[in-house]
Amino acid sequence: MELDIVDLSRLQFAMTALYHFLFVPLTLGLSILLATMETVYVMTGREIWKRMVKFWGTLFGINFVLGVATGLTMEFQFGMNWAYFSQYVGDVFGAPLAIEGLMAFFLEATFVGLFFFGWDKLSRRGHLAATWMVAIGTNFSALWILIANGWMQHPVGAVFNPDTMRMEVSSFFDVLFNPVAQAKFVHTVSAGYVTAAMFMLGISAWYMLQGRHLQIAKRSMAIASAFGFASALSVVVLGDESGYEANLNQKMKLATIEAMWDTEPAPASFNLIALPDMAKRENVFAIEVPYVMGLIATRSLDTVIPGIKELVEHSKDRIRQGAVAWDALQKIRANPEAVGEDVRETFRQNADSLGYGYLLLPYTDTPKEATEEQIDAAAWSTVPEVLPMFYAFRIMVACGFFFILMTTVFFYYSSSGQLDVLRQKRRWLLHIAVWSIPLPWLACEMGWFVAEYGRQPWIIESMLPTSAAVSSLTVTEVLLTLAGFVALYSTLLVVEITLMIKYIKIGPDDGEAEEVPPLAAARTVPGAMTMPAE
Repeated sequence: MELDIVDLSRLQFAMTALYHFLFVPLTLGLSILLATMETVYVMTGREIWKRMVKFWGTLFGINFVLGVATGLTMEFQFGMNWAYFSQYVGDVFGAPLAIEGLMAFFLEATFVGLFFFGWDKLSRRGHLAATWMVAIGTNFSALWILIANGWMQHPVGAVFNPDTMRMEVSSFFDVLFNPVAQAKFVHTVSAGYVTAAMFMLGISAWYMLQGRHLQIAKRSMAIASAFGFASALSVVVLGDESGYEANLNQKMKLATIEAMWDTEPAPASFNLIALPDMAKRENVFAIEVPYVMGLIATRSLDTVIPGIKELVEHSKDRIRQGAVAWDALQKIRANPEAVGEDVRETFRQNADSLGYGYLLLPYTDTPKEATEEQIDAAAWSTVPEVLPMFYAFRIMVACGFFFILMTTVFFYYSSSGQLDVLRQKRRWLLHIAVWSIPLPWLACEMGWFVAEYGRQPWIIESMLPTSAAVSSLTVTEVLLTLAGFVALYSTLLVVEITLMIKYIKIGPDDGEAEEVPPLAAARTVPGAMTMPAE
C-alpha cells in the first residue's frame, strides 16, 4: 500500500489526540468531585472527608501530570505537520490557545501545587478555595480548546483575505459564542464528569468486594452515583443539542452517522441497525424506527433531512463555484497590485465555495477545467466512510444509556441506605461496576472519532480540505515522528496504569478500624446479630 503524507499526518494527530484524551476526561470530572468532597469536609469538619479528598486527589494528580505531558506536543504538531493550516488559522487560533495556556499553566499549575502541598500551610477555607480554583481552571482550559475545535467544525466570525491567504477575525464575539463550540464544551465536560463518576464508582465497588476501606468506599459510591446520574442525563440531553447543531451546520456528518443515503419524507426514520455499503451506496440491511430521526435532528414533523446522495449533488454545485473562486484567487496572488476589480468581485461572489475548489486539486491542476468525472469524484470525497461512523456513534450512545442505568441503580442503593445489601446479596452489581470502569473512555474516544472523522475531508468545515493543510514533509519524517509519539505515549500510558493500580491497591488512609471484616460480612444475616470474626 502506498503511504500518503496526508493520511500519515492525520494518523499521527489522531493517535496523539486519542492518547491525550485518555487522561482529560478523568481530570475534568475528578477536579469537580474533589472540590465537592472538600466542601463537605469544610462544612462538617469530619476527617473522613479529608482522607477521601487526599486519596482521590492522589489519583487525580497522577492523571493530571500525564495529561499535561501528552497535551504539550499536540500544539507543536500544528507547526510540524500542519504548517499551512497554522498559517491559515493563526489569527483565529492565537487568542483561544494563548488563553488556554494561561489557564492550564498559570491557573491550574499554581493551584494544583497549593492543593497537594498546602494542607498544613493554608486554612481549611483557603485550601478549599485552591481546590475549587483547580476545578475551575481545569474546566476553563477545556473551554478554550473546544472553542478552537468548534470553530473548525463551524467557522464563524472570520473572513478569508486573498492577499494574505489567511482567515482573519471579524468578530471575536462570534468565535467565542459559536453555538457548535458551546455545545461541544458542555457535552465534552459532562462526559468527563461521567468518566470520573464511573471510575470512582468502580474503585469503590472493588473495595466493597474486598471488604476494605468500607466507610470511604460507601461515601465515595454515594457521591459518585449522584454526580454520575446527573452527569449522564446531561450528556444525553447535551448530545441531542450537538446533533441538532450538526443538522444545521454539518449535514453530511449527520447523514453518515445515520447511514441515510436517500432523502426521506419528513420526519425521517432512524436506522437502529444497518449494514452500509460504500461501493453500492446503499444499506444492504437496515432496521428502521419510523419518525425518530426527524424528531431528534430537526425537532419538528415537517423539516426534511437531506440524504448523502442529495448532499453530494449539492457539493457538485459548490465545487463548480469553488473552481471559479480558485481561478480568481490565482490571478490575485500572481499580481495583487495590478489585478482588476472584476477579478476581485468574481472572487468575492464565489469565496464561500473556495474550499470546494481545493477538493479538485487531487484530480487536476486546473480546477476551472475539471471534467464532470473529476467533479463527481471530488463531490463523493466529501462523504466519510459510513460504516465506522454509523457504529462508533451507536457504541457511544449505548454506553451513555448504560451509564444512566448503572448510576440510577447505585444511587437508589446509596440514597436508601442499602449499600450493605450490595455486599451481601447483590455482589454481581459490584462486579459489573468494576468491569465497567473502561467503558466511559471507550464512549469518549468514540465521540471524538465521530466528531473528527465525520468532518473529513475538511480540516475546517467547507473551507479548507485536510489535503491542502499539511506541511512539506517526507513520508519517512512523519513515520519516524509517528513511531516516536506512539512509543512515548504508550510508555506514559503504562506508567499511568501502573501508578493508578499501585495507589488503588494501597488504598486510602482509613483512620479507623474496618467496619466489618470480609468473613463476618459474608455471614451477616439481615435482622440477625453479626457473628464475631474469627
